[in-house]
Amino acid sequence: MKLNIINQSQIRVPQTFLKKWIEALALSLKEKGFPRVLKNKELILVFLDTTQAKKLNFQFRGRNYATDVLSFDPIDPQSLGELVICPQVLKKQALRHGHSYSLELGYMVLHGVLHLLGFDHEDSEEEAEIMFKLQDEIFDAISIGYVNHSRTPSRQKKNRRSGSIGP
Repeated sequence: MKLNIINQSQIRVPQTFLKKWIEALALSLKEKGFPRVLKNKELILVFLDTTQAKKLNFQFRGRNYATDVLSFDPIDPQSLGELVICPQVLKKQALRHGHSYSLELGYMVLHGVLHLLGFDHEDSEEEAEIMFKLQDEIFDAISIGYVNHSRTPSRQKKNRRSGSIGP
């Protein structure tokens, strides 16, 4: 999977971490049975500040707050899709979960990629359980090499959401 990073936020993006994370994510997804879907695909990551992320979240989801990650299906057949990420929200979530900004970023990239692969957690409890189980398995496998990754597993969250900061 090829990574294209566009940073329009005021926060530095850990590009080396992201490249390694994406490689590990692609390998883990391949092991889970997704090799063809990812082969030679480009993943676009766009980083926006809170104001722009809030506008997009309202425009596309009708929710008037900055969210952590938004996923957009590809226009180009060579693309897996686009993830729009708000680093300010991720920094708050990382503090709340007791780990680094990089690990929170990795977790939300994983979450967004699963959305791009067709998984959803908002339509039914059954779909949410499937998505979050896979998400937690992959996160645990990838993050094992990183220190202090005590993020609460998705399946234990009361609202089964990604941890977005709401109104």
